[in-house]
Amino acid sequence: MKAPVWGAFRSLRSFNYRVWFAGAFVSNVGTWVQRTAQDWLVLTQLTHHDASAVGWVMALQFGPQLILLPWTGFAADHFNQRKLLIGTQAAMGVLALALGALTVTGTVQLWQVYVFAVLFGSAAAFDAPVRQTFVAELVGDEDLHNAVALNSTSFNAARMIGPAVSGVVIATIGTGWAFLINGASFAAVLVSLAFLRSTELRPNARAARGRGSFVEGLRYVWGRPDLKAILIMLFLIGTFGLNFPIFVSTMAVSVFHTDARGYGLLSSIMAIGTMSGALLGAGRGEPRFRLLLVGATIFGLGCTLAAIAPGYWFFAEALVVIGAAALILTNTTNSLMQLSTEPTMRGRVMALRVGIALGGTPIGAPIVGWVAGHYGPRWALGIGAASGFAAAIVALVAMGGRPSDRSA
Repeated sequence: MKAPVWGAFRSLRSFNYRVWFAGAFVSNVGTWVQRTAQDWLVLTQLTHHDASAVGWVMALQFGPQLILLPWTGFAADHFNQRKLLIGTQAAMGVLALALGALTVTGTVQLWQVYVFAVLFGSAAAFDAPVRQTFVAELVGDEDLHNAVALNSTSFNAARMIGPAVSGVVIATIGTGWAFLINGASFAAVLVSLAFLRSTELRPNARAARGRGSFVEGLRYVWGRPDLKAILIMLFLIGTFGLNFPIFVSTMAVSVFHTDARGYGLLSSIMAIGTMSGALLGAGRGEPRFRLLLVGATIFGLGCTLAAIAPGYWFFAEALVVIGAAALILTNTTNSLMQLSTEPTMRGRVMALRVGIALGGTPIGAPIVGWVAGHYGPRWALGIGAASGFAAAIVALVAMGGRPSDRSA
């Protein structure tokens, strides 16, 4: 790229980031194709609209994020991040192809989906913290916040495309092909990793190997009130609020009585909000703590509107609000925690972040799924709204105890 790229897209000045961004986008499209297909497979083909089963799949897929914390953070801080990413991405690609083969041949069963959820979750648990901290190797700390926001823009642009593609694929050639498409899409990110210029990478400082590494990370976070407040907020919203597969699928099927295309469209519409939130973050400078309060409050309001939505399109509009708020919140926590953490601790701190944000799903998803199944999805969305307002209260308390608001 000969001309400089400024503003919201300044990280794209880096050759390595451009290559990574392109490969990740293709893979992200495949990821959303599979996520939509997996929820649809469980909800409509392997069960009779059982929201609890969707909740258990989510629990099994995100549970490893918390269970494997002592090892995932250690790996991110001690091992070569590029090689570790190649391993995790290849593993997830193979798993997607295997699940696709079972589904295409008509032999897939619910217990097998549960097993694959655990395997996917285990690979993703090692992938997530290293993938987030690897961004600093591509662009350096000066553009880290912008790169984090652009990563989310890519992820959510793919979220606009993937579910819609998945709906068409499911309706025309079958659910199994959606998994095969995702498996093939991992080739893009593997090729991008192979083409990175090693001389232009900015390697993060590696931590010295030793016993008690995970405990050291816990002590570091425990001594930081700002990090503790962020993690509490992430736990509340991650456990009870970020259960979109349950919210969207059950509202689509049970309330609005739509088909796979209508369900996929709702997920794509939600991505309009998440991409908008990501682009807003990309255009900002230093991340600020006050954005966490704003994001949590708007998230609670969005879930409230979705819960009382009188029709399909009102619900879709509420999903845009929820998506934007969720991205403002999660991107700000990502950037704040990375930029305020010592480089040798980033892997362990980000592993804790991912573990808390997603590891609460095994607690929340079955509860939310049970509520959706027994009392209706509108009540489940009410739980999501409560989580947003509770997180906003935590942010208010944390800001009230800050002597200054450099990052607020």
